[in-house]
Amino acid sequence: MISSSEPLVLVDLLQPTSDRHTAIAIPGTDIRVTYGSLRSQIESLAEALATAGVARGDRVGIALPNGLPAVVCFLAASVAGTAAPLNPAYTEEEFRFYLNDTGARTLIVPRDGAEAARKAAGNRIRILTGEAAPTGIVQLSGTSGRASISIPSKDDVALVLHTSGSTGRPKRVPLTHANLSISARNIARWYTLGPDDVSLCVMPLFHVHGLVASMLATLATGGTLVVPPKFNPLSFWRVARDHGVTWFSAVPTLHQLLLARRGAGRPSGSEKLRFIRSCSASLPPRVMHEMEASFGAPVLEAYGMTEAAHQIASNPLPPSEHKAGSVGCGADVSVGVMDEEGNLLPAGQRGEVVIKGPNVIRGYENNPEANVQAFFDGWFRTGDEGFLDRDGYLTLVARIKELINRGGEKFAPREIDEVLLAHPAVAEAVTFGVPHATWGEEVAAAVVLRDTATEEELMAHCRERLADFKSPKRIHITERIPRTATGKIQRRMVAEAYSQDAS
Repeated sequence: MISSSEPLVLVDLLQPTSDRHTAIAIPGTDIRVTYGSLRSQIESLAEALATAGVARGDRVGIALPNGLPAVVCFLAASVAGTAAPLNPAYTEEEFRFYLNDTGARTLIVPRDGAEAARKAAGNRIRILTGEAAPTGIVQLSGTSGRASISIPSKDDVALVLHTSGSTGRPKRVPLTHANLSISARNIARWYTLGPDDVSLCVMPLFHVHGLVASMLATLATGGTLVVPPKFNPLSFWRVARDHGVTWFSAVPTLHQLLLARRGAGRPSGSEKLRFIRSCSASLPPRVMHEMEASFGAPVLEAYGMTEAAHQIASNPLPPSEHKAGSVGCGADVSVGVMDEEGNLLPAGQRGEVVIKGPNVIRGYENNPEANVQAFFDGWFRTGDEGFLDRDGYLTLVARIKELINRGGEKFAPREIDEVLLAHPAVAEAVTFGVPHATWGEEVAAAVVLRDTATEEELMAHCRERLADFKSPKRIHITERIPRTATGKIQRRMVAEAYSQDAS
């Protein structure tokens, strides 16, 4: 269990009980990298990046799939300069935007593929290739020789990411070594992680969830990180069994995929699970209860965001209570609820969730307008509406910009989502407001079905359980609901797609 909360440079988080202990294991291979080898590889690749011209503060774009190279290159880039991991599935146009916005002059890609990233880099950005040899040593092609590097300070920017852009143009988020190391240790303390824990990393390593919760919190405690190339529900439990996985963290979408493929009994591979963590999107209480019954471990919903270096709040481990529908208590982070005038509200009253702590950024990069809107009297305004109960547990209601306003009645779409998800034929649901000449906005929804149902049946189901002004007036049956790369429903995109159908 971690006792210190002092900020560290990321590479100094790697303090195992033994350098021979396994830090990283790659399923389907014989690769098992010790902590001693990992530190040596990080130092070697950081020196190679310095040879390629990377200096303190320079952004290193990384477009690698999950795996050993993604881990080592991220940590090496944070030592030599600043890591800027990107989704390998981006289009050429998206790569061009993110590379330009971060000012990256170096890009690391796999040896094969990544054509969109390569084209976006053009002749302006130096391309290096990263791959792991069968021996478990990551090699960086495109450099020669080694240059000495200076160790970064805890206040240097280690990682730059973008907000999802679900409510506007993506904002650039600079996360320092201090932000990240403090957040990783907060997570480790909250879940009492230790050297005997084995984490299965199924979240992408271009997102703060995978980078901090799955990877850094594990490495900060001398545990073992198991990194498959991607999430695969068909092989998930076999990998968990083979490696003795004790916990994993994922978005609800991935949890639901595991549930959809569960058998009659508890799956082989779940026996050593201490807990299952869910974060980055709301977890329907029904799904939580089904997971606990099927997988035999407590499911702890948490709340995180990029600007807080991930974790803000979480439900605690047993024997403390974990509450369905709540994201738990502030996890070494101050959490409040504020009204429009900036007053902190008592338990039970709804308002904007605000946070403060050393894991929270001090400001967005080159975006003074966003900083004015986001920071108030030492608090960061999350843009989420929620309330605290008497025990300090936080319940999120909605993104404030996603609240539906029908004739002056404001309510959260999530409430209607959960009613629709309670119908046995509904697998996925998203509710949204669409323009209406009389009411300003009217309620509509889109659903993905697991069984046969008509729009009329679903609307009747809602009318029985909701006030008339909250009941959807249109329910669109579709084959797919758009989500971000990390599984968040793109509510705004769905609303735009169906707004022309409003009457």
